[in-house]
Amino acid sequence: MSIKQISVFLENKPGRLKEMTGILAAHNVDMRALAIAETKDFGIARLIVDDVFNAVSVLKEADFVASLTSVLVVAVPDEPGGLDKLLQYFADTDVNIEYMYAFIGGKDTKHAYMIFRVADTASAETKLKSAGLKILTQEDVAMI
Repeated sequence: MSIKQISVFLENKPGRLKEMTGILAAHNVDMRALAIAETKDFGIARLIVDDVFNAVSVLKEADFVASLTSVLVVAVPDEPGGLDKLLQYFADTDVNIEYMYAFIGGKDTKHAYMIFRVADTASAETKLKSAGLKILTQEDVAMI
């Protein structure tokens, strides 16, 4: 099942990222993953958190522009070629990856976790599951 990623618009100025993380910390939101895409004037922070709806609420209350996007999260064995094997599933099922980023698990030292944004999340999920891949749920990610 897909999970929700939070995308936050950030002006590219000193301290703005810290403001965002401070608000999340003050409301006990635990970030699992963070990626930032930037230009000269602004950035988009992409977050995976343990409590999506609380995070979006407190960010919006603090006047951050935040939106939700469906993404797929898949465990990758922490071994040489682990990502290559995972990407073969995407190639075999003709699923194009728009972007991806990773995070490591706390207690699980045998896996990393890849976050994938694809054009049609539901279709990709069906194809990848039928190929034998396990897609993590929001609850799975909150437990990592």
